[in-house]
This record gives sequence, C-alpha cells and structure tokens, in this order.
Amino acid sequence: MKKLLTFCAVILAIAFTAMRADVQGEFKFEKETQDFGKITQGKPVSYDFKFTNVGDQPIILTEVQPTCGCTVAKFTSTPVKKGEVGTISITYNAAAMGPFSKAITVKSNAKTSVKYIYIKGEVVSENSK
Repeated sequence: MKKLLTFCAVILAIAFTAMRADVQGEFKFEKETQDFGKITQGKPVSYDFKFTNVGDQPIILTEVQPTCGCTVAKFTSTPVKKGEVGTISITYNAAAMGPFSKAITVKSNAKTSVKYIYIKGEVVSENSK
C-alpha cells in the first residue's frame, strides 16, 4: 500500500510539472538576426526586435545584455501578456571599421528563460559605401 501511494505521488508530481511547463510564456520572434549589411562608420544603427508571447502566462524581461559596450539595448519593461507583442530595441555604435557580429542575451521568466538575438554587418568608410 505504501509503494502504491508513493507511486501515485510521483505520477501526480510529474503530471503537475508537465502541466505547469505548458502554461508559461514563450517567445516567438519575427526575426532573431538582423543583418545591417554595409553601414557607415560613425553613424549608429538601430533595429527593433519584435516578439509575440505565444505562451499562456505573461513574459517579464528581466535583463537584456549586449556582449560589448558598442551596443545598447532598451526593452519592454511591462509584462507581455498572451498574444501581445514586446520589443527589444538595439542600437549599435558603428565606430570600428570592419565586419561585426554581436550576440544579445535576453533573460526572462519564459519557458526558454535565456534567449539570444544577433546583429551583424560591416562598418565601412563613407567613401566605400
């Protein structure tokens, strides 16, 4: 009898965990990589990454962290409810010449709690464009 009760408790715990995982918020980005192509040195460029919450619970962004000081991120600070759209705005300071590829770490309470979005391109002199 004790084994049967233990078995039932384990099954219920697994079922509850599985059900709980299905009700979390989840990202669906329109685009996860922005290719700026050739951009002019000294002229910052920006892009708005838009995502929809396709899960059941609100998504709360807790941190959006670029991998270098040449990139600045602003993001939706209010909870993004089921079916709503949130935005992560990225601005890259095109100071250094040459190709670039940058990752931005997005942390939240979503089912995928750590997500990466990317920007890339090539900084050229105004005469090279």
